[in-house]
Amino acid sequence: MAISPNLRKYLRSCGTSYDEIPHSRTFAAARAAHAAHVSGKNVAKGVMMRAGDDYVLAVLPSSRHVDLARLGASLGCDVRLLSEAEAAMSFPDCEFGAIPPLGEAYGLDFVVDDDLLDSRLHDEDEIYFEGGDHRTLIAIEATDWRRMMSDARHCAFAV
Repeated sequence: MAISPNLRKYLRSCGTSYDEIPHSRTFAAARAAHAAHVSGKNVAKGVMMRAGDDYVLAVLPSSRHVDLARLGASLGCDVRLLSEAEAAMSFPDCEFGAIPPLGEAYGLDFVVDDDLLDSRLHDEDEIYFEGGDHRTLIAIEATDWRRMMSDARHCAFAV
């Protein structure tokens, strides 16, 4: 499948160029980074959450986990992880569990962990993320990532 149609359309509408990086089949973003021989600190993953009565996509480095208490405190409501089946409903053109971290591509509210917007992320760096299947990472330039995330809610919630 490679990149999902919604994700491809969204990246094109943003004027963002990207590379598709094939790798052996994996079922976790951190393992995908290893399989594609890229640094895990620059791999973003999306985790679907229930925040109060709403859904929100939490976007964080693949090597980290969501601290539910910190995220809930930042959002001002209780949060919980959605099951894989619940999350899959928001990503109909993606393989089960291969969630791209670009909420706008799917009409979702999202919040980005501060580490993915950190000043230590250099312009020449790339950000990688699942493209909608378990065999392809998408690579975009850090400048494009920052531009696409410029209006995003953000806070420190990853541990």
